[in-house]
Amino acid sequence: MATLMETAMANRLSRLAVTAGALATLVLATGARGDEIPLVTGKQWTASTEQTKKAYLVGIANMVQVDIAYHEGKPPPDAQSILPRFAQGLKSHSLDSVSQGLDRWYAAHPDRLQRPVIETIWFEMVVPGLKTSK
Repeated sequence: MATLMETAMANRLSRLAVTAGALATLVLATGARGDEIPLVTGKQWTASTEQTKKAYLVGIANMVQVDIAYHEGKPPPDAQSILPRFAQGLKSHSLDSVSQGLDRWYAAHPDRLQRPVIETIWFEMVVPGLKTSK
């Protein structure tokens, strides 16, 4: 009979295997290697539909949620993962507020459209959110 710890570990490994399988399928289906996957920049963001913008943000939110669930309330140290800080810094935001914030930032900085969207989220929303949540 399996102990509680063995069952919990099996569940975590099972979730990790499913996640890894989904990611592998995605990479193989697109034929992309890690060094070929471009970062979405303000240029793509400003040219995207609202539906595409929301899909991008939902993807980021899902990645954060999978990581949080995997660690089951025991986040790794800051040196090992930025995802817990990402979630904490965006705690007061919704998908719509992040999207609107990105729209405003890129409209105010048309000379910075080459800046990756994930970088803009981090420095313009996550970092300020971390300062106010302490």
